[in-house]
Amino acid sequence: MKHIKLITSLFFLLLITSCADKVDCQFALTMNQVGFWSGLWHGMIIPISFIVSLFSDSTAVYAVYNNGSWYDFGFVLGVGSYTSSAMR
Repeated sequence: MKHIKLITSLFFLLLITSCADKVDCQFALTMNQVGFWSGLWHGMIIPISFIVSLFSDSTAVYAVYNNGSWYDFGFVLGVGSYTSSAMR
């Protein structure tokens, strides 16, 4: 049973880290801006994105091609999901 939990956890860790990326600033100017839902997702995967970004230059924690306040709001809510669950 422990092996199944470990394999499942590793699978989801790999699945989540595949969503973290980094975009060149010049390329970001031509992309569609991301909004609230992307900010929420990026906030939720920040622990994994941060660890991966320490070892890889192709991963960033924060999307520079965002639409401003709505992305920031989603990002803060996503990060806040960890603090609210840690207080229980």
